[in-house]
Formats: sequence, structure tokens, C-alpha cells
Amino acid sequence: MFSAPKQLKNIATLIDVAVQDLLAQERNTWSAVNPALDVPLAELNDFVMRGGKRIRPAYCHWGWVTANGDPDLNAPEPLAGGCALELLHAFALIHDDVMDGSATRRSAPAVWASYIERHQHASWRGEPRRFGEAAAVLIGDIALVIADRTLGDVPAVARRVWDALRTELNMGQYLDVIGTAQGAVAVEDARAITRYKTALYTIVRPLQLGAALAGNADLAAALAAHGLPLGMAFQLRDDLLGAFGDPQQTGKPVGEDLREGKPTVLLALAREEASQSQKGVLAKAGTDVTDSEVAAMQQVLVETGAAASTETEINRFLASALTALDSLPNVHGNRDALSALAHYVVNRET
Repeated sequence: MFSAPKQLKNIATLIDVAVQDLLAQERNTWSAVNPALDVPLAELNDFVMRGGKRIRPAYCHWGWVTANGDPDLNAPEPLAGGCALELLHAFALIHDDVMDGSATRRSAPAVWASYIERHQHASWRGEPRRFGEAAAVLIGDIALVIADRTLGDVPAVARRVWDALRTELNMGQYLDVIGTAQGAVAVEDARAITRYKTALYTIVRPLQLGAALAGNADLAAALAAHGLPLGMAFQLRDDLLGAFGDPQQTGKPVGEDLREGKPTVLLALAREEASQSQKGVLAKAGTDVTDSEVAAMQQVLVETGAAASTETEINRFLASALTALDSLPNVHGNRDALSALAHYVVNRET
């Protein structure tokens, strides 16, 4: 496995502690109001701590350092920004699982599925699935509110980046939902979803947020030149993992993107090159498919060249991102860190 570099792991360790402290404070406050309110906060804490690579907090930190912020890992501004990003990510994933009907996340029941089990075990009134989805939506909303509060009173330029990040994430998610419902999207439409739902949200905006927290808005374009191709490569790797990934590594069923019919660039490329019989196989994506049908779709992704084309594009995007590092200031080991992060995000197996 391509392991996470120290420039990520060291930050991830601090973020884990800081987020747990934040949620512990929330649990103390709200359990005193009503013990029942500790349950959703405990669920949120368990969800965040069950996994996650902490990529967005790492990019916030290294954006801060690139803008000549204090390189100390405990610098309060990027630490708060990183916690906010991780809680925002929890919001996005919890809601995403509701929208997709994904019952598994990080090798455990998704939040909505967990609450269905809670409802059934207690023999409560009403429809278990509706209760589970309602609880998950609210827990995601709680994560979003805490994320906003955690970011706190920041310079206006940082607030603008944060607002752009949240807006782009939701717009990209809407395009994803529509694309899934339609059953097929063109390659360029799939790329637009990738840009807004992932590339900007995962790498570009966290880098720019860190720089903005350091009071430097002038680096925004140079950071985007590095982050945008890398963010595209990140999602393309995710597409391949979603189609071919090992469930022991990804924490999701094999071929989950194919089972859900996600509007990925990978699937769009395959449809573009597929024969009529192959298109018939791919048309089953997003339906109640068997394992053998998933395997047949995987075979089409290979036979059409879509999987190989995606790997080639990942490498092209990575090369572009690495070249763009030359346009950034070279301070406190930031270029080495960003290079190590870049290689990790495009070669990861989860």
C-alpha cells in the first residue's frame, strides 16, 4: 500500500485530538440539557474517528505554511481551519450516504443505517428508514453548524473562500444526484461534477483557506494551478477505487459506484467507447445488480480502454500539479510536503 506521508500523518494526529475535544465539549453541554442529545453527538464522534485520511486539514495547513504562516503544527488558525474542514467533510459524507442509499461507510453501517437498526431494536413507532434518514440529515446538519462555529471569526478573504467551498460542494453534489438519476452523463458533464464536488472542495479551497488565514490572498491562483489538476486526479483515482477497489481497503462493497450508477468520468468514458452489447452491460449500472453483473461491468471498463485512459489521465494531472509547485514560494519544506501529498492522493488504495 502507498502509505500516507509524515506531512499528512502528523497533522491527522492533531486533528483527531482537536475534533474529539470539540465534540466532547458539545456532548457535555447538550447531555446536561437532555441525555438523549448525547446520542447523535456520540454517533458523529464515532463516525469521524472511525476513519478518514484528513487530507483537507493537511492542505489547509500547508496552504498556511506556503503563505508564510507559522509552520508549528499547533498553530491555532490552520488547526481550527482543519477541524472545520473535517467536520464539514463529515456533514457531506453523512448526507451523501442518505442520498445514495449507501448502507456502508468506513467498514461500518452508514449513519442512516445505524439509526434504522436503533429504531427496529427499540420497536419504535413509524417507518424505520424514514427515521434513520431524518436522524442522519440532522447529524450532518449538526456537523455543519459546529464546523462553521469552529472556523470562527476569520479575515473576510478566508470567509469568502469558506463560503465558496461550501457552495461549490453542494452544487457539485446536486449535479451528482441529477446525473445518477438520469442514468448517464456525457464525459464533460462528469468532469464538471468532478471539478465542483471534489477537486475544488478537497484540495484547491483548503489550500486557499490556509493561505487566506495567513492573510495572503495573492497566492490563490498559484495554489489553484497546483490543486485543481491534483483534485481532478484525486477523484479519478476515487472512480477507479469505486469500481475496482478492494472492500477490505475501501470500506465499501466491491463495485459500489457501479451498483449506484454514479456519474463518474470512468463510466462516461466507457459508455463513449462501448459497443452496443457493452452498452447493454453498462446500462445495468444503478440497478439492483448481482456480483456477476458487477464483474461484467468491470470487464467492459477494461475492454473499452476506459480504465487505462483514466490511469493515463491521472498521471498527466499529477505531472501538471507537480510542475505548478515551481510557481509557489519555497518555505519551511512546503514544496516537499505538497509533492509528497500529491503522490499519496493519486496512488492511495482507499
